[in-house]
Amino acid sequence: MTDQHPDALSVDPWAEIRPYLDHEVAEVLARLAQDPELLSALTRFRLPRLSRFMPRLSSTLASLAIRREVRGVASVYDFQMRIASYMERMIRTSTDDFQVKGLNALDADTAYLFIGNHRDISLDPAFVNYSLYLAGRDTVRIAIGDNLLKKPYVTDLMRLNKSFIVPRSARGKRAMLAAYLQLSSYIRHSINADNHSIWMAQREGRAKDGIDRTDPAIIKMMTMARRAEQRGVGIGEAIAELRLVPVSISYEYDPCDVQKARELHALHTSGNYEKEQFEDIQSIVAGITGHKGRVQLTYGTPISADFDSPDAVATEIDRQVLAGYHLFPSHYLALEALGDAPELIDHSSIRDADRARFQARLQQVPAALRNVWLAQYANPVRNKAGRIAP
Repeated sequence: MTDQHPDALSVDPWAEIRPYLDHEVAEVLARLAQDPELLSALTRFRLPRLSRFMPRLSSTLASLAIRREVRGVASVYDFQMRIASYMERMIRTSTDDFQVKGLNALDADTAYLFIGNHRDISLDPAFVNYSLYLAGRDTVRIAIGDNLLKKPYVTDLMRLNKSFIVPRSARGKRAMLAAYLQLSSYIRHSINADNHSIWMAQREGRAKDGIDRTDPAIIKMMTMARRAEQRGVGIGEAIAELRLVPVSISYEYDPCDVQKARELHALHTSGNYEKEQFEDIQSIVAGITGHKGRVQLTYGTPISADFDSPDAVATEIDRQVLAGYHLFPSHYLALEALGDAPELIDHSSIRDADRARFQARLQQVPAALRNVWLAQYANPVRNKAGRIAP
C-alpha cells in the first residue's frame, strides 16, 4: 500500500503526529542531508578521527553519503525498501534464527492493530515489519513515544519509517486527554479508513524485568475516539472494530540486558536512575547491532467483542502474549542459576553449547548486576507458569 497525497481541500487533523506521506518524502530527505546534528552524529560514528580534526569536511562527506544513499527514493515504500536491505543484513549478522508463527492465519488484505510485548525500542516493530515483508504484506505504522524524539532528525527518520507519535510529554489533564483523543482517532482512522495495520506496545516503556503485562490504560486510549463519537458503545465493540491482535516476541539474548540490569539495580538500591542524554539512542543502536541469538515472533488471534472492560481486554492480551512467548535455553539456565523453581526447567531443550554460551555471557556481567540480569531471563518462565502475581 502506498500513502497518498490527501485531498488539498480536506483537513489533516493528524498532521503533527502521523507518519510522513509520499509527497513529503523529498523535502524531508533534503532536510536530513543538511541537518547539522545528524551529520555530526554520523561523522562521530563513522569518521571519528576526521570529524575531530576536519569537522567541516567530514560533515560534507556525510551529506554526500546521505544524498547518494537516498537517490531514487520518492516514496515511503522506497525508503522502507532501502531499510529492508539493512534489516536483512542485521538479521544475518546478529541473529542465529528467526521464526514466525501464526501470521498465515490472518487475512493478508485486512488491517490489524498488533499489540505486542515490548523488549526493544526499535527491534520489536522491526521484526514485525520484517515478517510482513517476507510474507509479501504491507508493513505497519508504528507507535513511538515522543520521549524518544528529542532531536528533529530522529523525528524525521522515524516518521519516514511510518512511525506516528504517542504523546507522553503533554502537560495538564486537559491537554493529555486531547492528545490521547487525537491519537485514538488516528489509530481508528488507520485501521478502518486506510486499512493500514498498526503496531503498538502493550505498555509504556520496555519490560526491563522480563515481565510482560498489558496496561489497561492503553485499551482505554485505543477506544476513546469510538466511545466519544457514539455514547454507550462498549469497550468490547470498540476493540473488536480495531481487530486487535496480540503479538509475542522472544529473544534468546537481549543486546541491552546489561543496560537494563544497571537501571533496575540503581532503582532497587537508590530508588533513582538518571538516564544519560542520548541513552535511548544508544539503546537503539545496541539493539540493532548486538547479538540476539534466536528470535521467535508469534501472532495471536483477533480479540472479540466478548471482553467488556479494559481490564478484561488486557487480561486476554496477556494470556495470548504469554501463550505465544517462546522460552529459550537462556531463560531456563537463568532460572537454574538463581536456584529457583527447578520443576519449571525444561532440561531437554538445553544443550552443552547453550550452557557454554550462557556462562560466557554471564561472566561478562558485573557481579553486582548478576541477580538482576538473571531475573530478566528467568521471569518469562515464572510468568508463563503463573508464578508472578498480577
